[in-house]
Amino acid sequence: MSLAPLKMKRLALSAGVALAFAVSAPAFADESVPQNDLLNATLWMQKSVEYKGNVLGTFALARIRLDEALADKSWTALPEMQDAAKVSDMPTAIILDCDETILDNNLYEAHLVKDGTDFSPKEWTAYVNSEQTTAMPGAVEFTQYAASKGVKVFYITNRTKEEESATATNMEKLGFPMGGNVDTLLTKGEKEEWGSPKGSRDQLVAKDYRVLLMLGDNFSDFTDDYKGTLEERQAVFEKAQSHWGKDWLVLPNPEYGSFESAPFLSDYKLSADERRKKKIDALDGWTPKN
Repeated sequence: MSLAPLKMKRLALSAGVALAFAVSAPAFADESVPQNDLLNATLWMQKSVEYKGNVLGTFALARIRLDEALADKSWTALPEMQDAAKVSDMPTAIILDCDETILDNNLYEAHLVKDGTDFSPKEWTAYVNSEQTTAMPGAVEFTQYAASKGVKVFYITNRTKEEESATATNMEKLGFPMGGNVDTLLTKGEKEEWGSPKGSRDQLVAKDYRVLLMLGDNFSDFTDDYKGTLEERQAVFEKAQSHWGKDWLVLPNPEYGSFESAPFLSDYKLSADERRKKKIDALDGWTPKN
């Protein structure tokens, strides 16, 4: 038998396989997949049960600490603003950050990853105004528990005053207790002196309430001394050692925050590659022996 027909059959089969592969191959087979520093963090925060477990655990601890604080009339999370010997008769309050503390913005973060874009204040405001933000696991239940104990719940956020109305409506729909006749949603720029640092807003609450707990995902939710070098931030952290896990409770957020900008000292004039290089240089790594 001549080998020509067999060769022709093999060629036809090979061509058919190649065509089938070309049709079924994923669209990115011939293209590089864009790299994005947010990918793993966003995937973890949006899809992992480990993240949900971390958040639920933090709010479970918050209930325990709240009960302890209510039983101790000298307990205050802001001793530099309040005299523990004079706060026993004050009404009680807790202070919570919003984004990535009680409000989950992973739809927006995933948009940045999937569309290959960067944070845009204008686009962020459009997202806020869409009122699609969801609640962190356990956040609504914790705030409702605090309110049931007669504790006023304050939300100190760097969402802006222009975003306050949509934020309040979104939070009310989710079930967060709001202030009634007291302004409990304190936004950036709501007063002229209210910039990104939150200390002046903390002080406003501390003037009339015994602050039992502070909850946040960023160092800046607890102190205005959050900026500086990595070493300076570590020193501030150690100075506040008695607060962590007691009256200052931290939610995990590997997506963004002052931790990420500290290695390049918040110098956003640097290119993305220059910022990334400084973050890599800040890491302490193991060196294998030859």
